[in-house]
Amino acid sequence: MTDNQILALQPDHIAELQQRYQRALADHGYSALLISAGATPARYGDDQGAPFQGFGPFLHWTGLTGYEHAWLLIQADTTPLLWLYQPVDFWHATLQLPSEPWQQAMDIRYTANRALPPLPAGTGQGEGLAVLGDPALLAGVPGDHNPVALTVALDETRMHKTDYEVACLTRANNIALAGHQAAAAAFADGDSEFKINLAYQQATLQRETEAPYHSIIGLNEHAGTLHYQYYDTTAPAQSRSLLMDAGVRYRGYCSDITRTYAAAGEGRFAALVKGMDLLREHLCNMVAPGVEYLAIHRKAHSGVAVLLSASGLVSGISDEAMVEQGITRVFFPHGIGHFLGIQVHDVAGKPVPSPAEAPFLRLTRTLEAGMVLTIEPGLYFIPSLLEPLLQGPLAQHINIAILGELKGCGGVRLEDNVLVTETGARNLSRLTEN
Repeated sequence: MTDNQILALQPDHIAELQQRYQRALADHGYSALLISAGATPARYGDDQGAPFQGFGPFLHWTGLTGYEHAWLLIQADTTPLLWLYQPVDFWHATLQLPSEPWQQAMDIRYTANRALPPLPAGTGQGEGLAVLGDPALLAGVPGDHNPVALTVALDETRMHKTDYEVACLTRANNIALAGHQAAAAAFADGDSEFKINLAYQQATLQRETEAPYHSIIGLNEHAGTLHYQYYDTTAPAQSRSLLMDAGVRYRGYCSDITRTYAAAGEGRFAALVKGMDLLREHLCNMVAPGVEYLAIHRKAHSGVAVLLSASGLVSGISDEAMVEQGITRVFFPHGIGHFLGIQVHDVAGKPVPSPAEAPFLRLTRTLEAGMVLTIEPGLYFIPSLLEPLLQGPLAQHINIAILGELKGCGGVRLEDNVLVTETGARNLSRLTEN
């Protein structure tokens, strides 16, 4: 799908959001909603701020990630009012809004004064007005600020993706996949983590500050830190493995893809990666309407037990007992995934708390058509988690020699982004656009 074809879908997306928001406002007794785009605060004691990407509800409507101090006003049966801050500034470039079809569905106005947002008639004292945004930016704005019940209801409008959103997520995946291919080639050439990151950026044409999250690029034992955040500028003497978790933003929508590679000669680790890929495929095939996401998480632990047994890492204990006695949680400590959309860890995923067996699980819903989520099984060698296991009664089941060989590879994680369809699922991370 081309950019123009994706853009052509956005007016229908806005019309759908108008209906969803109108219902939520009526249900909670509000006549109008004002959404702040947000702004980057200056660092303490400095005049510099963090990179800006915008507030989720604002991006849900507009896709405008770079517009600070902007406002969106939503009212029933009224064209949404988009209020863009456009200062006269010789220090910085001023963003110019390109002509796109969605703008016909909004009343767009500009202001050089960011002091006050637009207020609907009759709400000067805040009657019937809800306001969403960073509390630090809402001082002096009338209305109910971030009302909890309405916020929860509006979060739930993001669970079921429109055709426009699916197209944006698909494009974000395709761009990221090109970056992962370039990163894999850099790894094969023996490059450092820093150069692998540069290869990814070159292929995606995305600055680090525009990415949906800080890319995780771990060579060898660094892959055992789940959110490894540093890039070594010097390549290791021997690159044994690469775990790379990196995504792309497209019109505000995020991809979140992880790939793991074994270097030539790492036969045991390569077999583990291959086994994990088969497990990933099986778990992705489980995705369908009516399936409990927790069931997929539990199946992942069963699969990790099979891999631990097949690799020789764990023996003398059944796969079921490995799960029941917590061995699999040592090697696979995180949840199987999360919702994906405007945010990487998108909202509305946990109407009920995670179970005690999976405290880090970010999604506890039964799956429905239109949801987009990640599936990311993993198996890691994390010293702080392994030490208690190796000092306890279950240590007798661990093959220390094999563990010692694999620890230097850090771990393996494979992550795909999956759309729940009416009849099953579509894996957005295994497709290429025509």
